[in-house]
Amino acid sequence: MPEIVEWQPDGTPRSPRFQDIYRSMTGGLEQARHVFLRGCDLPGDWARQPQWRILETGFGLGLNFLATWRAWKDDPQRPRILHFASVEAWPVAAADLLRSAQPYPELQPLAVQLGAQWFGLMPGVHRLVFEEGRVLLTLYLRDVKQALRERSFHADSIFLDGFDPPNNPAMWDLHTLKAVARHCRRGTRLATWTVAGDVRRELTQCGFVVEKANGLAPKRHCLQAVFDPAWEPRGSKPIAAITPCRCVIVGAGLAGAAVAASLARRGWQVTVLDAWAGAAAAASALPVGLLAPHYSPDDSLLSRLTRSGVRATLQQCRMLLPEGEEWRGTGTLEDRSSNPHSLAAEVPGNQRPWSRAADPEQLAQAGLPQATPAIWHEQAAWIKPAALVRAWLAQIGIVRQGSTTVARLTRGPDGWELANAGGDVVASADLVVLAAAHGTVRLLGDALPLQPVRGQVSWGPHSPEQALPAFPVHGNGHFIPGVPLPDGLAWFCGSTYERGDTDRSERAQDHSANLARLGALLPAIAQQLAPAFANGEVRAWTGVRCVSADRRPFLGEVQPGLWVSTAMGSRGLTFAALCAELLAARLHGEPLPLERRLAQALDTERHRS
Repeated sequence: MPEIVEWQPDGTPRSPRFQDIYRSMTGGLEQARHVFLRGCDLPGDWARQPQWRILETGFGLGLNFLATWRAWKDDPQRPRILHFASVEAWPVAAADLLRSAQPYPELQPLAVQLGAQWFGLMPGVHRLVFEEGRVLLTLYLRDVKQALRERSFHADSIFLDGFDPPNNPAMWDLHTLKAVARHCRRGTRLATWTVAGDVRRELTQCGFVVEKANGLAPKRHCLQAVFDPAWEPRGSKPIAAITPCRCVIVGAGLAGAAVAASLARRGWQVTVLDAWAGAAAAASALPVGLLAPHYSPDDSLLSRLTRSGVRATLQQCRMLLPEGEEWRGTGTLEDRSSNPHSLAAEVPGNQRPWSRAADPEQLAQAGLPQATPAIWHEQAAWIKPAALVRAWLAQIGIVRQGSTTVARLTRGPDGWELANAGGDVVASADLVVLAAAHGTVRLLGDALPLQPVRGQVSWGPHSPEQALPAFPVHGNGHFIPGVPLPDGLAWFCGSTYERGDTDRSERAQDHSANLARLGALLPAIAQQLAPAFANGEVRAWTGVRCVSADRRPFLGEVQPGLWVSTAMGSRGLTFAALCAELLAARLHGEPLPLERRLAQALDTERHRS
């Protein structure tokens, strides 16, 4: 449930939990600008920087973020990437964010964009994306001390905010301030509205040089500080600034194109090498795929990972693709009949923003009995992978080089050289990312345990007399209706899953297997479509995917300057964008787009443990 905000008759928002106001109606934006932005010498300090990282200790109603975003938009010398990482244990409803920004016309359009992404915010780490990926809000929805233990980045500015120290002492105690200090590099500026003596003394104890500054009426003073300890701080040191330069990516499918786009947004000059003449010609040539979160009653590792991945991909679709032709946010119904130990009735309350028990009307539309155990996933969509690949590769700073096979990698004094089977060097770069699915084996040998998996999808035209549901259905297999193609609407079902098989030819027995699977999933639909299968009217798409033993992607640095993003399996739409942003974050010392434990679950090192 969202945190309750009490709006006073004069428009002041108040927290009943902490018995304190969020801010005054007249001073919220002014406080954000005077205390926090000016207190951290922004926008001056971030001028012409490749990126700027701000850490805030209390998101509240989001005015500090909105004011910072507005300042970034208005600054011609703004950094290429603005990171705003904020901790909030008690997130409010989207409606309260919008109401809070209502008095400020310059913030209202930004608040509307923020509210549109303010959904499904369960405890954990969430990445919200704005300005075509150049303004990144990372929310840590948990207790402040727990959140600050993540410690995945060093901040350039600190906004120390929260309710009054007597009302919320944990936000201001010495342990919290020490955790804040561990996120600082020498020279990081900190600003806060309180000048409480305990806060000043403990900041000094943590290595900050503290001074009072003129406050915003009715307060006489506010606090400004610079992290400059008299000792050498222990713990992790800030990552040395990386200057984006040349990068080569091997593979132009979902994984490679996503990495190319993430790095290009950060200023890299990216060359994408593709063995195929056209982009998205291998597994990413799948005509349409289903994007949906995994559900488990115990909210397993895979469930949390897929929610982060679905959010990341939906953000990209909304930024880059027209809805209706190349993707559509339909939601999807998941039939759980084959898994009697995880019924829809067990969906915990905290997962219902994402998944809930299917209602009778949805079951009826799918032609399923009302007693069918089924879940409705609201944040789900069908997507044409090739359209997303093309949109990513069209970003400024990316050049795709087709019909180019890489047979050998060599590390030289000036970086990596990539050569073809004839020994000719086809590209060189300081950074190489292998995203060639099972083709990665050719370059890495047995360094990673990768396996090919063949899959055949069956599909046909969606004729007017066919009564098909308005949304996809999945479970043991999937069915996606109403997909627009040049010749009209089509339906898709499947897919087979054959490990170790790389043959891409069409097989009649696979059509039969897909029909049988559809019969178990949607008996009434299978009965309608059976004549098309029997008459040979059904067409096929066949591809070879790449999987790891635990069916999670591999993302990591395998040698200095050599990274991999591979083994997406049948979840390329779910994981490609997330892995790309995780790679970029690790490379540049940015806030990670997901919890550190979840990031480790994708790391290449896990297969050695």
